[in-house]
Amino acid sequence: MGEEELHELVRGCIKQDRKCQKLLYKAFYGFAMGICLRYTNDRDEASGVMNQGFFKVFTHIDSFDTTRPFKAWLGRIMMNASIDHYRSNLKMAYTDDLDKAEHLSDGELPDRNLNYNDLLAMVQLLPPAYRTVFNLFAIEGYSHEEISVMLNINTGTSKSNLHKARLKLKKMILEADLPNKNTNYNTRTDYIPIVALNAINIQGVFLNRGIRG
Repeated sequence: MGEEELHELVRGCIKQDRKCQKLLYKAFYGFAMGICLRYTNDRDEASGVMNQGFFKVFTHIDSFDTTRPFKAWLGRIMMNASIDHYRSNLKMAYTDDLDKAEHLSDGELPDRNLNYNDLLAMVQLLPPAYRTVFNLFAIEGYSHEEISVMLNINTGTSKSNLHKARLKLKKMILEADLPNKNTNYNTRTDYIPIVALNAINIQGVFLNRGIRG
């Protein structure tokens, strides 16, 4: 979608034009769903969160700065909707602090090959508190200091949850019965090698670049 077409849809949405709202929803459905899936247990839950996010999009679209990337603005709303969802359901049970969390080492993984659906399924199996911090730090690119403010926790708790999320993901990856590099898995998509979760550019797997804008 070109910039002019997007801005035309935004102007229509500001006027509460239902056709423009429908077109904007369809155009960014996949992007928005991809974000919400990472914060939820399954597609049904993600769909509910995404629809709440789009409600906020259409309610506050007049505040969108057209000089900024629309995906960044939309992505932030979906991320916040996901966090609000867990807060409202009292699922944000955080772990105790680790005083020296910054010194913890997650180690390295032997070569494994995962596609988007493989890694997404594993992230969805993480406890909500671990999953949320992992998403914010490893995928969205927020610092522990920023996460502590966003989630009303301290930096030690954020570091602890990230460390434990990585350990759980590594365990799942090591236990996964994956085919070799030349074989596709379920979705007919190419594999990418994962060597170490503390070094991989996970954003490239989830294709949600530009959320921070």
